[in-house]
This record gives sequence, structure tokens and C-alpha cells, in this order.
Amino acid sequence: MTAATRETRTVTIDGHAVKLSSPDKVMFPGADDEGRMTKAGVIAYLTAVATVILPQLRDRPVTRIRFPDGFGGERFFEKNVPRYAPDWLCAFTIDASPGDPDSKDVRYPVIDDLAGLTWMANQAALELHTPQWRLGPRGGIGKPDRLVIDLEPGEGATLDDCAAVAQIVAERLRAEGLVPVPVSSGGKGIHIYAAVDGRRTARAIHDRVQALAKELEAAHPERIVTNVRKEHRGGKVFLDWSQNHPARSTATPYTLRAKGPVPTVAAPRFWDEIAPGLVQLRPDEVLDRLDEHGDIFAQGANAGD
Repeated sequence: MTAATRETRTVTIDGHAVKLSSPDKVMFPGADDEGRMTKAGVIAYLTAVATVILPQLRDRPVTRIRFPDGFGGERFFEKNVPRYAPDWLCAFTIDASPGDPDSKDVRYPVIDDLAGLTWMANQAALELHTPQWRLGPRGGIGKPDRLVIDLEPGEGATLDDCAAVAQIVAERLRAEGLVPVPVSSGGKGIHIYAAVDGRRTARAIHDRVQALAKELEAAHPERIVTNVRKEHRGGKVFLDWSQNHPARSTATPYTLRAKGPVPTVAAPRFWDEIAPGLVQLRPDEVLDRLDEHGDIFAQGANAGD
């Protein structure tokens, strides 16, 4: 490890002291001499998308996937706030599965400013995942303000298959009076979001999306499957409705994804892009799109206003 790698300094962001360490530590090694990203690069990306990712994170408990030594090293999910977190980092203790006898309280962080976002990046939290609900005024589970359906290709299916099925799902959601917003997941598939009116509980939304997914499976059995077992998914697109459960979370729009040596992004898309030839986007591409188009997710979510 070089002296530069051991560098530690403290910066002030939003009035908070944030300690930054090892800025040149490689988080993504890249491939074919492209896509290499250091911790400083991760922080720079999150700073550049702060105005669009913070509205997605605000008031939502955050589950992180951390890679202390970067992609290719150890990875682990983290829900609780570490004991060494700064006092200014917002956190709430939540029972994410009320009524479940095996449920345990979790003290989740809530990232509501650039200081918190930067602190998480310094912890090598490369992926940020959030539920479909926001915290209520007393810190409890609020009613969802959105639903999500995660489209994953089974063995032998492709992202093109996901794109075709996404159009079917979107048509069904529009028939429900909803405005679907597509996000290429940064992994293998597509996330489809839709804003809801906030009147129903997370359990009610979960059950409604499950029923909708099964309706689509019955109508398109050759293309769509809802069975979680992988042996049933061959050549089909799996509709994962379970991420609407109050204890589940989804990769937050605009978060980095650590699915390979080159970073990708859970990237909001226009519907005319959800077609054959769709590819996952890299951080630099997302930043270019942000400069050109602004917040595509917000534009889609507000399309029905």
C-alpha cells in the first residue's frame, strides 16, 4: 500500500466534518483499460448526481452493499448504522416487518444530504438500496409512495426479452391509471416504478403487485414467470413483485451497481429506449444524459400530473 493510498483528510460538507480516506483505492478495476474507478471517482460521481439521487433517498432507510477492497474483494450487506458513524448522520430504529415474530429492530441510516452521501461513499458503500416507502413523521413505516416490479431474465433469456416484457408490464400499469417509469437496473434486467397515492399500506401494495404479476403470467405464460425458483425461469422473464414487501429494498435510481469490474448505474430511461439493443449504462453515460435531459426519473414520475 502506498503512502497516497493511506492518505486521510477531513472536509466540511453541509456544515459537517467528513473524514475521507484512501482516495486512490480502486473500487472498480475496469476492463480493457476502461471503466477503472477509485474511491475518489465514486465520491465525484455521487456528488455530480446528488441533486437527483438525494430526492430518491430522502426519508427512506438505506441498505448498503459495501466492498471494502473494491469489486472482486469481500462484499456484504449492511443495514444497521455502524457504531463509529458520526453523530450527525441521521438514523432511525425500525421494525421493518411488524407482526413477524422473527423480526428484529434495525437502526437504519437515512441519507438526506451530500455529507451523508459522501460519508457512505467513503465507507465503500458502492450500492444504495431503499424500500418503496418513506419514514412517517414519528420515524415509523409510512405508506408507500411508489411500487416497483423487477424484471430479471432467466437462463437463456436476455435484456432484449426484458425490454419486450417491460412494455407489456407498462401497458398493464397504465390500464390501472398508473404512470410507469423504467430504470435499467445496472445488472441484468429492468426495474419498473410507478407512483401510488400513499393511501394503502406496504402489505396491500405488495399483495396488489403480486396479483398483477400473476395476471400477466397467466396472459403470457411463454414469456413471463413469477415462480422464484430458478429452474422455472428458463427462457422467460421473472417478474419479482416481492420488493414491495416493507422489509425489502431495491437499488435506488442513480445508484452505482457493482455487477462487474466496470461500474454501471441503476439508470432511469425513456420508454422509447426500452427496445431491442438496450444496454446497461456506465456512470459517465448517466452524467452525460443528466446534462442533456435533466432528471429523467422525475420527468417520468410527473408525466401524469
